[in-house]
Amino acid sequence: MAVALPSFLTAIMIMSRLMAFIGITRNNDMSSKLQSLVIAPKLSYDPSAIESASQDFGHIVKAVPQAVLLPSSPWDIASLVNFSYSNSVPFIIAARGNSHSVNGQAMAKNGVVIDMTSMKNGNGTGIRIASDGSYADVGGQQFWIDVLNATLGLGLTPVSWTDSLYLTVGGTLSNAGISGQTFQYGPQISNVYEIDVITGTADFVTCSPNNNSDLFYAALGGLGQFGIITRARIPLEPAPKRVKWVRMLYTDFSDFTRDQELLISKNGRNDNKALNYLEGSLLLDQGSLDNWRSSFFQPQDQPKIISLITKFRIVYCLEIVKHYDGQTKTTVDKDLQQLLKGLSYLPGFMFEKDAKYEEFLNRVHSEELKLKAKGLWDVPHPWLNLFIPKSKISDFNDGVFKSIVLQRNITTGPVLVYPMNRKKWDDRMSAVIPDEEIFYTVGLLQSSGFDDWRTFEDQNKEILQFCEKAGIKVKQYLPHYTTKEGWVNHFGSKWSTFQKRKLQFDPKLLLSPGQRIFNNNE
Repeated sequence: MAVALPSFLTAIMIMSRLMAFIGITRNNDMSSKLQSLVIAPKLSYDPSAIESASQDFGHIVKAVPQAVLLPSSPWDIASLVNFSYSNSVPFIIAARGNSHSVNGQAMAKNGVVIDMTSMKNGNGTGIRIASDGSYADVGGQQFWIDVLNATLGLGLTPVSWTDSLYLTVGGTLSNAGISGQTFQYGPQISNVYEIDVITGTADFVTCSPNNNSDLFYAALGGLGQFGIITRARIPLEPAPKRVKWVRMLYTDFSDFTRDQELLISKNGRNDNKALNYLEGSLLLDQGSLDNWRSSFFQPQDQPKIISLITKFRIVYCLEIVKHYDGQTKTTVDKDLQQLLKGLSYLPGFMFEKDAKYEEFLNRVHSEELKLKAKGLWDVPHPWLNLFIPKSKISDFNDGVFKSIVLQRNITTGPVLVYPMNRKKWDDRMSAVIPDEEIFYTVGLLQSSGFDDWRTFEDQNKEILQFCEKAGIKVKQYLPHYTTKEGWVNHFGSKWSTFQKRKLQFDPKLLLSPGQRIFNNNE
């Protein structure tokens, strides 16, 4: 079905296509003007910098920029955006953090890529903690591991995380930022008091729910379309010292999902009796226990787990965490037993660890280092991340996990599946989730060789086609569409607002072109 666009947006898209056709590499006048800017010394044309900015974690898409900006402050970014916006032939700009995108979302073909991490040692906002400990002002370029280390030193912590802490604050807030804490605290975008944003018109705007709220709600989960987040004010709470970390195994999917939904029903932010983290995953017979999701298990437990997986081909793993400190050390075990009472996990297949709080939060990084040492990190990552309505998760299990995944027999990376509560999200923000009160996130986090990633992409396409035929109204997380109609369907009722906000805050379509929402011809 053809999608009708407002005339103003059609005109802008035509201009964007003309810009892409011309290419700033052919505009000698622009190149000389770039060299005349105050920030010219911070523009890198070094082949290694260009090559790095041409790729991302996915290693599937490549788009070569003309230059890379190495800013030392947000004002350098504003200067670049202002130059493009004021130019007779504007050029596209992409902000790049740790480049953990998998489909070129942080790239700018023939444009300028901003290396946000260069501000970590510059004059940008670093990490400043309020004197009363209630919040931290954090530069958009900072990694979440930096935030953790800075706040833990004062006995404080943010409450909502991502599985990997080596992502930038601005990057995760431009998407949503989800992990096992989301059921209780909401995504990271629901845990922000205030942000500084440089818009596509080069305006430097401080915004919050009560001040410039349109931009606040647009930028959070906005995929970088409305501005570059250079600072975020993150709420803090007292940090626990340690965690009880438990995994339980299931062979019945209904038992697995019922127990997850029961556990996340206790979700008050200040409920000391609630869990502090919940995720689920699949253990597959074509996979390995030696991945970053499965290295939790002790060597002496692995033979019986492998035997179980061999017998059933799919085993479902429920993972939970309960925080504790000196005051709750004597009661945490009792509280945990009460929470687990009546669950339907397999007898003899509950496994427990006791770990430092920071060790648990940074659990993915140690596995990343192992993969890097083996040369298995900088490889293609044809990932697929989806949100599935609760009412359809059983159909998804039957049609995808037990059919497509097992039949194709290529899935060896982690497969996540765990529920969230819709009421913990703010619908005024740009992020899109299913309409049902409980929905599941599913992540197929695949790694492949450089010669076979298309096989995994084909599996991803088959999964999406199955969902469409089965009437499963999925929403992609970290979305990737190649057509305008795909984006319109993705945003649904939010599309009209999304378009209007784009016209208001980035009318010349300068920012985040790699998302291919308004310039999907490239």
